[in-house]
Amino acid sequence: MGNGKFGGHFYPGLYIFLYGLYQATVVFKAMRANDSPTYLSSLPKNRKSTSKVWKIAFGGWLKIVTGSLLTFYVVFCLDDGMELINKETPPRFMYPQEWQHLTMFILLTLNGCVDIMSKNVLRQRCVALERGSLALGIYVLLLLLLSHVRVSSRLELYVHSLLILVVFLLMLVLTVELWAARSFRLQLIKNFLFLMMGSWLMNTAFILFRPVSGYPWKDEDVMFATTFFCWHVIINALCLLGVYGLSSSWYHCYSPSLRLMGFKEALYHESSSRTFYRLLQDAEQQDKDDQALLPSKSSPNDRA
Repeated sequence: MGNGKFGGHFYPGLYIFLYGLYQATVVFKAMRANDSPTYLSSLPKNRKSTSKVWKIAFGGWLKIVTGSLLTFYVVFCLDDGMELINKETPPRFMYPQEWQHLTMFILLTLNGCVDIMSKNVLRQRCVALERGSLALGIYVLLLLLLSHVRVSSRLELYVHSLLILVVFLLMLVLTVELWAARSFRLQLIKNFLFLMMGSWLMNTAFILFRPVSGYPWKDEDVMFATTFFCWHVIINALCLLGVYGLSSSWYHCYSPSLRLMGFKEALYHESSSRTFYRLLQDAEQQDKDDQALLPSKSSPNDRA
């Protein structure tokens, strides 16, 4: 059972941390290009015909694969199987924490399905649907976490309370982002909270179930848990700074091609039909001018 609880904290935390790093790279690249991360993907799909590979919702598929693997892990990590109600008299519910883990991972899978539907099924991407689905998942996650902790020790309650604080702040940011989707500051705060949530969840697995020293933590070690949490704040802020530096270097290396692509896409997005009509008129006028310069054929009356 200890391995199941360790994996139920560590592997989701690892995924959330990597997801936060990936989203940070997307935001910083868009920031360096002075653009919105959702701008290019919100263009009509008939314009994005350069490569079908870039149309694939990799993030959505990653959520589906990760959520499915974690779901199978929760189901099969129990020796006697995932059982909801036992056969005793009177019957009682079994494995409350594992069922909550299962609910969280199913929500992650469904969120990936929404991303794929928005990016690859609908005729035009619906960013509001994706953000709303993610915010709803965080709402449910917060409700589950509020009742997730068995008050078996003061340390376990305090460690999970810090995690609940991060999830609550993330819920507020995602809610505000529904009406301010193009705010880079909100997206940076959101990515920082994802990093905090993932790294602290991984650390929680080691604190509660597999301490590095080999000896379990005591309730009087709560102050050290607070100290470690503050270290996570500093380290994750440095991670964001490092990602920003790498993204800046990447942008400086490929900035000419990015500017050219951004100019072409912006030109189409603002006035595609009008520009095409103007170019067509210019081409027709050029053809008329060229024909006027050509020598005309002499008629039979001129020869006479």
